Amino acid sequence: MEANNCCCGCVDEKAQKLQEIIEKYKNTKGALIPVLHEAQELYGYLPLSVQKKISEELDIPLTEIYGVVTFYTQFTLKPKGRYNIQLCMGTACYVKGAEKILEKLQEKLGIHVGDCTEDGKFSIEACRCIGACGLAPVMMINDEVYGRLTPDQIEGILDKYKDM
Repeated sequence: MEANNCCCGCVDEKAQKLQEIIEKYKNTKGALIPVLHEAQELYGYLPLSVQKKISEELDIPLTEIYGVVTFYTQFTLKPKGRYNIQLCMGTACYVKGAEKILEKLQEKLGIHVGDCTEDGKFSIEACRCIGACGLAPVMMINDEVYGRLTPDQIEGILDKYKDM
């Protein structure tokens, strides 16, 4: 991945920052995970071009990097929305109607689990447990928890974020 020049000829800031991240850890044992974490913070996800750059610079096979990225759930290959919705699909939430909540989210946002809206505002993830079983069904939008949900509440909750 070469640094991209913008219209004024300056080096792409993200590519430069990625290089700085790699240099910070380059001679450190176990550098891959911290580099991947910081790269994902920088880009919002880990596109193949970023993985290739990390592979070249740390001299780690791309297949190994891809294996790590796809194994650990904190890493993502797809961009997430500004407002990342995590819907709990654990047993308590599922039994109390999480599937109906998911259907409503998908209908209102026009996307499926793992996708991001075209405007980059929302993404949906299904997770196994949020740890708030007493509030089932539960979803989180970024760090905000919403419990005891019904499908009728979804539109109002989403509206709070649409104008932000």
